[in-house]
Amino acid sequence: MAVMPMFPLGSVLLPNGVLSLHVFEPRYRALVTDCVAAEHHEFGVVLIDRGSEVGGGDVRRQVGTVARMVQVAEVDDGRFAVIAVGVARMRVREWLVDDPYPLAEIDVWPDLDELPDPHEPPDLDELLGSVTQRTRRAAALAVELGDDAADPSSDIADDLLTASYQLAALAPIGPADVYSLLSAAGPVARLTALAALLDDVEAIQSFRLQSP
Repeated sequence: MAVMPMFPLGSVLLPNGVLSLHVFEPRYRALVTDCVAAEHHEFGVVLIDRGSEVGGGDVRRQVGTVARMVQVAEVDDGRFAVIAVGVARMRVREWLVDDPYPLAEIDVWPDLDELPDPHEPPDLDELLGSVTQRTRRAAALAVELGDDAADPSSDIADDLLTASYQLAALAPIGPADVYSLLSAAGPVARLTALAALLDDVEAIQSFRLQSP
């Protein structure tokens, strides 16, 4: 358990993902200053369930990602440009008083290696290959349809855990669905859930392609 500065956002940061922030609110400028001075330069990122990123009063989800600042530049009027990377999944144990910025007691939450059904284990190579192919195709169609989508040619790791997060980031799905994938027990459960989400994505894309 650790007390960690928190940055609630309207999007989901996944482990190994890259986050770019333009920080202008005084409370988050204080957060950046304190994180830069800290040993590991880390803060937590959680999805806002209801409310706004600016001004406070938001309702926050309980699962998020520990982010580590890798580049910080101070710009005009004391604002900061920050680049951070997701380093670990975490769960909020308890929210503390937002003073001077959001704070929470958190636990790092490692992914499980267990299979969803040990009596009928899936072919992991087949699962990863199928979900990778379908996700790339859906991302490419999203680009063709003019959506804000990730690069379908992005590299995908051979490691199942890393790949499960990379494919969750690549898939053309909304923040709530990405959050559900972040919250999956482990990489097999995450890829299985993503395959189910892709059923809906593919159906919607097919309809849009056929529409005049």
